Amino acid sequence: MGAFVFDIQASEGQARTGVLRTPRGDIPTPAFMPVGTAGAVKALTMDQVRATGARIILGNTVHLMLRPGAERVARLGGLHRFGGWEGPILTDSGGFQVMSLSKLTRISEEAAVFASPIDGSRHILSPERSIQIQADLLGSDIVMQLDECVAWPATEARAAEALRLSARWGARGKAVFGERENQALFGIQQGSTFETLRRESSDRLLETGYDGYAIGGLAVGEGHEGMCEVLDYAPGLLPADRPRYLMGVGKPIDLVEAVARGVDMFDCVLPTRAGRHGQAWTWEGPVNLKSARLAEDESPLAADIDCVASNGYSKAYLHHLVKSQEILAQVMLSWHNLAFYQALMARMREAIVQGRFTAFRSAFRAGLRPATVQA
Repeated sequence: MGAFVFDIQASEGQARTGVLRTPRGDIPTPAFMPVGTAGAVKALTMDQVRATGARIILGNTVHLMLRPGAERVARLGGLHRFGGWEGPILTDSGGFQVMSLSKLTRISEEAAVFASPIDGSRHILSPERSIQIQADLLGSDIVMQLDECVAWPATEARAAEALRLSARWGARGKAVFGERENQALFGIQQGSTFETLRRESSDRLLETGYDGYAIGGLAVGEGHEGMCEVLDYAPGLLPADRPRYLMGVGKPIDLVEAVARGVDMFDCVLPTRAGRHGQAWTWEGPVNLKSARLAEDESPLAADIDCVASNGYSKAYLHHLVKSQEILAQVMLSWHNLAFYQALMARMREAIVQGRFTAFRSAFRAGLRPATVQA
């Protein structure tokens, strides 16, 4: 992994905690990565994102290549300087966005060809071009291979076709990436909900060899239980000494259950998206700040989370902001939600170290406040 070192420090069952050491800073795991799709985490400044405890953020190849353009970002000093984030950045290769633009996309052995949803212009994204954009132009610290992601439900034949193309694309991307001291390349496991295909995908990833491994093709319609069924075996097919990254997940319960199955890294737009729509995540579950029952509730969202949006204002005030359609409501709820997610990850790390993760998980599933649960 060059300058990247993954140090597993404690485990309980399949759950584990450690540190991913990178040239731009250490990332405690399990880790949640706020999504900064276009070089910004929606509604928040980078100082606010840092204040939540986040140590790494995510950017997206397709969105940045379309606007402002990857070459422009490079001329302006790379994504870290451009966006004002000094820590590590992971960039999604664009495979999921290509799937989401499926009506505008044509896939071939050579590349994905798609029309921009912004202006209809035609673009070609090959495995080599994806690596060039991420590693050389954006300056990403963790680069993802280009893959073909299929939505659920998918036939076994369709899922097999996609995983094999992804494996070939991954090998082409690895050839271009080569061996780099200060950047890491992650491969992506595919195979939908078919264990035999997940196993085949993992074997092909290991043949190519990557610095870390992602689990893709989940949270695309199969539901929580379906996702957990795949996670019962999928992480264990990947090397135990490398970080395992579950892409695009998810709700707090998804994170807890995935950590219990051996996942180390996560990203999802949910915390900020929910915040923009008036929803806050708390230890007691989601809270709809539009609800009239909160109009005179003087309690904060979470007094025990070190974030002014979590502990410094009443639900009544936040309810007022939401109902008044104040922009500040989107800022405050997005800020709180990211702080809650980081607090959740921190408490899972602590619980694993202390040997009480099983109790933590049980309490969380039961809707209890896990911070008060003892082994």
